[in-house]
Amino acid sequence: MDLAAIRASLDGPAPPPGLGLALQALWHDGKGDWDGAHELAQRDEPGAGDWVHAYLHRKEGDLGNAGYWYRRAGKPIAQGPLDDEWAAIVSALL
Repeated sequence: MDLAAIRASLDGPAPPPGLGLALQALWHDGKGDWDGAHELAQRDEPGAGDWVHAYLHRKEGDLGNAGYWYRRAGKPIAQGPLDDEWAAIVSALL
């Protein structure tokens, strides 16, 4: 599984089997399901879900909350395009 395969799977009805909760959350976000993504990210705390949680709150525009989750995840606050961050997190978690 790689980034291209994850992107291609977004045309399907469900995430590919075997993905952890954080990657499932990013898959749902990629489908436009922020609420579903957020729920899955919360279920993967502490862990990779913290980083996804940070990204989701940044996407939502809640930068204060995002900052908390970036700190908790031990990651720098992202500054670039959201699509680039999504791809970077997916790639790191695969």
